Amino acid sequence: MHTSSDQNATHIATRLATLNDLASLAILFNAYRQFYQQADDLPLAARFIRERMERQESIIFVAENAEYELLGFCQLYPTFCSVVAAPIYTLYDLFVQPNTRKSGAGRALLLAAEQLAQQNNFARMDLTTAKTNQTAQRLYESLGWRRDDVFYAYNKAISN
Repeated sequence: MHTSSDQNATHIATRLATLNDLASLAILFNAYRQFYQQADDLPLAARFIRERMERQESIIFVAENAEYELLGFCQLYPTFCSVVAAPIYTLYDLFVQPNTRKSGAGRALLLAAEQLAQQNNFARMDLTTAKTNQTAQRLYESLGWRRDDVFYAYNKAISN
């Protein structure tokens, strides 16, 4: 478990999520998806998180306050980088409840993810964020993340 405090003495602890966190975590994940203009769908959010956890396809950290209320989460997907021929993490999701932003929860989650990557000898972590999400960009840069100005990101929706 990792702990941190900000200037307002807010106690934040981070830890790996368990299936016992599913109900609260699904609410956060649903809110995260809505932040990115997806429809409110709590059953979908719960199913997606449960599947990732049960299949051990992702690593999820949660941040909680002194009352053990979840304030936010980050989700890492292990993958590989062929160029450096090493494992990396894709930090795909980072979300902190709007009413607890600037509490240090996001910073604590990023530091917990970085520590895990170091412990597992991963070469790096990658993430993408919206161009308009300047608050998150400032946080990432304050922790040593560097914006890639060389490569473009592309995606293509696949019709099913």
